[in-house]
Amino acid sequence: MKFEHSELFIAVQRSNIFKDCKTFADAIPKVSWQHAIEAFEHQKPTDLQQFVENHFGFPQSPELEELPQFSTVKDYISELWTRLERPQRTQGEGSLLPLPHPYIVPGGRFNEIYYWDSYFTALGLMDAGRSELVAAMLDNFIALINTFGHVPNGNRSYYLSRSQPPVTALMVQLLWPVYSQDKTWLDKVTKALVSEYQFWMNGSQEVSELRPAVNRVVRMPSGTLLNRYWDDETTPRPESFREDMELASGLPDEQKAEFFREVRAACESGWDFSSRWFDDEHSLSTIATTKRVPVDLNGLLYMLEKQISHCLNALHRHAEAIHFDELAIQRANALQEFCWDAEQKWFMDFDFKNTRRTPVLSLAAVVMLFTEIADEAQAHDMSLRIERDFLKQGGLVTTLNRTHEQWDSPNGWAPLQWFAVSGLVRFGKVPLARIVMHRWLSMIELDFKRHGCLLEKYNVCELGIRASGGEYLVQQGFGWTNGVTQRFYRLSESASDTWLDKL
Repeated sequence: MKFEHSELFIAVQRSNIFKDCKTFADAIPKVSWQHAIEAFEHQKPTDLQQFVENHFGFPQSPELEELPQFSTVKDYISELWTRLERPQRTQGEGSLLPLPHPYIVPGGRFNEIYYWDSYFTALGLMDAGRSELVAAMLDNFIALINTFGHVPNGNRSYYLSRSQPPVTALMVQLLWPVYSQDKTWLDKVTKALVSEYQFWMNGSQEVSELRPAVNRVVRMPSGTLLNRYWDDETTPRPESFREDMELASGLPDEQKAEFFREVRAACESGWDFSSRWFDDEHSLSTIATTKRVPVDLNGLLYMLEKQISHCLNALHRHAEAIHFDELAIQRANALQEFCWDAEQKWFMDFDFKNTRRTPVLSLAAVVMLFTEIADEAQAHDMSLRIERDFLKQGGLVTTLNRTHEQWDSPNGWAPLQWFAVSGLVRFGKVPLARIVMHRWLSMIELDFKRHGCLLEKYNVCELGIRASGGEYLVQQGFGWTNGVTQRFYRLSESASDTWLDKL
């Protein structure tokens, strides 16, 4: 039996011993999970908190310990890299999966790798001269792919049923100038990228006009294959058990399993939660993540196809490279056909259940600039809308919908700032990219003066007001904020005509 399905786990998560359900999901048994489960069933303890204290310990978070006073954000980021670094582990510890190399965690409650976070963190590590640690993180991804067939949401056993936005190809791109002449490295990363691609395309042989979606694969009305987010499990998330049970409490029993899958799929997206997944933008109960074809996911899969082709060409496997190039072209054409909205002048997610684009304008669209799937005219139109609607005092807002969800207005997130700035630069929109970076850095420095740390997300609309929304308190550390901010410092201090070399 999985620990998260045991009577002990459910009892603790229902008990409110811990404000955050992830605390117990990450607990470290002093002997073993099985020993704790058997002791619980045998003793039937009346003092549950004491039982937990007797049988479990909890991971430490060095980044949350007292820090020296830093006068600059740059100094803070430099110090935090060592505090966010975790050593290799040859054996698992509780729900934590072993990894063969050191890695960086985001910080706070996130005391393990997170898949897409790692790429944005790596931007800063590269600029800090830590390419060897980025290489180690990529090797950890490869180890996970070789073991499980994909990179899980994070290296926790309860995350194995889902992944996150696929960024292994982007990590390979970062390291390409350092390692691409090494054939052993090329062989290793190519095999891993192809395996990850197969994970996302699993089910492609089973889709049909009558069954348009299987696992993460969606057959579009034209017959082209695109992808969606998914999760193989239909139970409450162990790390948010109590929240999921409360959210589902008003639903009929026959709808609960589907609801849990939709929630889990939103977690695979990294955007948990946002109105872009809801049929009613103000109600999480209408979440329909698996009915969407997301522009950002498919943009990243396009990059995966292109990177596989690039690797195969470097290995002189040209016929195979042509095949992946053709797949990438088909994907880009389908995104143009189904996701570009000529009226809104924006790329939108596609609701394949109702065969229409969704109405939510989100910053996910900037991945179309980052990947250069957009054309010059679209990039021009998108830059106008970015400046008019998304640009706020502290950078770019996540969606134009103001809700209680953390991936909506008024919040801004570092990874989306990076995709936007990088995409704008690729289309020559350097003045706007510079404005976005300047506002983000100014906001970061203002908040740092007040709080002395960097956070996972920010209210970019009302400076000085803490970001809110989500199922937990705002976390400090923070991996991807540190990484993107450090890269923005580097770009802002460089001549604009060299920026393309630094993206």
